[in-house]
Amino acid sequence: MSITVVLQQMVMIFILIGIGILLYKKEMLSEVTSKQISGIIVNVTNPALLICSAFQNGPKVSLNELGIALGIYLIVYAVLIVVSFLIPRILRVPGMYHYAYQMLTIFGNVGFIGIPLASAVLGTQSLIFVSIYNLIFNILIYTFGISVLQRAEAKQIQISVSESTLPSDPPQKSNPSQDPVSAHSASPRWKKLINAGTISAAATIIFYLGNFHVPVIVSSTLTYMGQATTLLSMLVLGVSVAQMAPKDIFSHPKLYGFTLLRQILVPIGCIVLFRPIIRNPLILNTMALMLAVPAANMPLMLSKQLHVETGTISQGIILTTILSLGTIPVVSLFL
Repeated sequence: MSITVVLQQMVMIFILIGIGILLYKKEMLSEVTSKQISGIIVNVTNPALLICSAFQNGPKVSLNELGIALGIYLIVYAVLIVVSFLIPRILRVPGMYHYAYQMLTIFGNVGFIGIPLASAVLGTQSLIFVSIYNLIFNILIYTFGISVLQRAEAKQIQISVSESTLPSDPPQKSNPSQDPVSAHSASPRWKKLINAGTISAAATIIFYLGNFHVPVIVSSTLTYMGQATTLLSMLVLGVSVAQMAPKDIFSHPKLYGFTLLRQILVPIGCIVLFRPIIRNPLILNTMALMLAVPAANMPLMLSKQLHVETGTISQGIILTTILSLGTIPVVSLFL
């Protein structure tokens, strides 16, 4: 992986984020528009970018190599889950915020940033491995991730009840039928697994293995759609950055410690651990890049849905995204 290419891509990404900030300041982009664009990215452009990679001409990796990648990436996520319990304790984070650091640790931005970054730095041939990574991400966040947030929600309700000045009036449980958020949260978890991210990742793998050929008009349309991902993703991140005051982003020492541990030491440690056993450098490079990306937006969206405190997660996403200008090139030096 060329450090020059990585630096060029990171600088380009931050220029696009800067454009997003400027457009928000000039009122050419709004929070509502940002949410709408996010929906387009998640449901249209990201899936198109992944799926069109399955139709690229050229040599393809074997089923055996895909199996190796799947096994390695499953181990990587298992390592991240273990690390997610250790980092809050190492940093002496108050117990009520452990869930935030767990979510920031496990779930990197392998979609919004990971897909376009891997395509630009490693080439479209890496996207089959990115698809595997995204598939695991989507399954894990709607199972383990939601469990973490539900425990945090219960703990925060307990704390608010204990601090209540009216202990004689126990809190009334909301009726899921009257609360659309609760009703959605209570829906079967397997239904949440069926989403654009999971379907597109699975479809990419199936099309890739099946060696399907599609008309040029289909592959070209998917390519044009996918090419919009980088710009749109960075504009959305720019809107998020513009909405936060600098002191809210940069005044949290524990998040700097978190960034050092999670965005630099963990990826480098995994590179050192897996390099002797991974023969295909593209599997290793994709793993390293997916580990080095900043924290994902999905934990924030789910936290809002479950009424869990979002301040720490929000600050962590923005800070790790800004600092990724330096952390991703540092990690790439070890490849």
